[in-house]
Amino acid sequence: KGFQYAKDQYVLLDDEEIEGVKLESKKTLELTQFVEAEDIDEIYFEKPYYVVPADDLAEEAFIVLREALRRTGKVGLGQLAMRGREYVVSIKACGRGLVMETLRYADEVNKAASYFRDIADSDPDEDLLDLATTLIDKKTGKFDASDFHDRYVEALKELIERKKKGKTLNLDDGKDEKAPSGSNVVDLMAALKKSIGDGGGKAKAGSAKKAPSKKAPAKKAPAKTAARKRA
Repeated sequence: KGFQYAKDQYVLLDDEEIEGVKLESKKTLELTQFVEAEDIDEIYFEKPYYVVPADDLAEEAFIVLREALRRTGKVGLGQLAMRGREYVVSIKACGRGLVMETLRYADEVNKAASYFRDIADSDPDEDLLDLATTLIDKKTGKFDASDFHDRYVEALKELIERKKKGKTLNLDDGKDEKAPSGSNVVDLMAALKKSIGDGGGKAKAGSAKKAPSKKAPAKKAPAKTAARKRA
């Protein structure tokens, strides 16, 4: 692997050298700063994780931190080593628990000005603006994530149902077929049967639709993460 530091000039790195600079994952997070929640631009937020106390002994301190953040309206900031690199993270109250969100570093975010510079800086027509605000007011309501559906996933489920009714796959046979030696086709068929039989391959890591159990490891983010909601 190489890193280009000038035109046609590279520093070469081998796998051992890269492994040598990776950081060891930590199970603890030191909060070094507290800021107003609105001070962090939404564009910096990357991925959320649920955080729960490790055990009953940690629960009291956990609750104190949660309520202090809620009462002050502040967000805690710190850095945490995970998967070999260090992340900036924020901590905020969420129901009975906490949510930790990884943040992008400043150099990972493109400056908006370079994209918006050609857009005219002028006032819109007042009548059109009134119409637009009226439409916004009419459509204003409380956010409910269940109001939105992934139409691709729904269409895929409908396709699977049609395939089932057409007996394209033999889903009634609960016994896995043994694959003949050297054949990958039957192995794939068995895997498809098992996946559909288990409910279509439910998501594991990467979804925070269900909070982790109370006894999950504390200050290290649980594997179940929030659904991707940010651009």
